[in-house]
Amino acid sequence: MREVVDAERVHAFMRALGTEADEEAVAYLTGGTTAVLVGWRATTVDVDLKLVPESERLLRAIVRLKDELGVNVELASPAEFIPVAEGWEERSPFVAREGMLTFRHFDPIAQALAKLERGHGRDLADVRALIEHGLVDESEVLSSFEQIEPELYRFPAIDAAAFRRRVEQLR
Repeated sequence: MREVVDAERVHAFMRALGTEADEEAVAYLTGGTTAVLVGWRATTVDVDLKLVPESERLLRAIVRLKDELGVNVELASPAEFIPVAEGWEERSPFVAREGMLTFRHFDPIAQALAKLERGHGRDLADVRALIEHGLVDESEVLSSFEQIEPELYRFPAIDAAAFRRRVEQLR
């Protein structure tokens, strides 16, 4: 069984993955990984990330590194669960550069919306933390929701009315 992941272990993973990159790419960190690096949570279960572009070399390295470093890694991002508003890449804050690999937090507004859609207690606490740490504000979340709302039909598991209620409760 792998151990929980703290900031030190995330950074070790980032350094190791960066040495594997043989072309320019971006790793968008999300979920608990963002929470740990920003500092409102001490640990997370896994490193969640999205690679752009996906690279066979980096994907194979992830498989090896998760075992070598004893960390769980999930290829996941808000875009897997909800529509993401245009411009998410520009709203993704820089974290670090390791070799040819740039690490960014996946758009915090999209992260907040994905957490609001899921609606678990920890997710709602994470949304409050995103707000408290100045990564998003309530009006940005509502505005982004209004942009993606017409596309919710592409995600049939989403209860659009319940999602909207959770977003509106931020006010």
